[in-house]
Amino acid sequence: MSSPDPSTSRGAPLPSALMGRFRRRSAAVPSQPDRVRSVAPAASSGLPTVEEVSAGGIVIRRHQGRLEVAIIARYNRGGRLEWCLPKGHPEGREGHREAAVREVEEETGIAGEILEPLGSIDYWFTVPRQRVHKTVHHFLLRAIGGELTIENDPDQEAVDVEWVCLTQVGRRLSFANERRIVDTARRIVDQHFPGDA
Repeated sequence: MSSPDPSTSRGAPLPSALMGRFRRRSAAVPSQPDRVRSVAPAASSGLPTVEEVSAGGIVIRRHQGRLEVAIIARYNRGGRLEWCLPKGHPEGREGHREAAVREVEEETGIAGEILEPLGSIDYWFTVPRQRVHKTVHHFLLRAIGGELTIENDPDQEAVDVEWVCLTQVGRRLSFANERRIVDTARRIVDQHFPGDA
C-alpha cells in the first residue's frame, strides 16, 4: 500500500494535561537485530536503509448498541501528533499475532483476542542518517477485558487513547493507509459482530 501522507493529518490538539506525561523517543531506529535489518544504501538518497516490522490492529467492543475502536495519539519521530491504530515491534521470538495482542493491550489497556488478519501496509520515511522501510501487520481483535489507559505503555509512546465509533474512526486517523485497514475491517465485521455492522 502507499506511504502515509502527512498532509492528511487530522490529529486533535493534545490537552495540556497530557504534556507532562509526554517523553519523546529517540529518533534512532530500535536495535532489534531480528526485527530491524540494515540493507544497502538507498540509491536515490545515498542514505542506508533499514527494514522495520511492527504488528497491531483494530480492537473492537460493543458499547451502547454500537461498535467502537480504540485508537491512540502519539508523537511521530518528527514530533507531530498523530491519531493511529495501536502497533509496535515484536519482542524476542514473538510472532505477529502475539505482538499485535500485546501491543494493543500495552498502548490502549484493552485485552483482545484476534479474530482474523486484516492485511499489511508498508511505507518509507527518513530519519537522521537513514531511510526506514516499515511493514505493519494488522489484525481484527475483539475486546475481552481491560480499561482504556495509556499508563501500561512501557515505551510511553501513546499520549492519549479513546474509543471512537467504528463508522467515525476513519475521520480521526492521521494516515490514509490505516483508514484503508479500517475499511477492510468494516467490510468483514458483521461476520464477528452480527447485526452491529
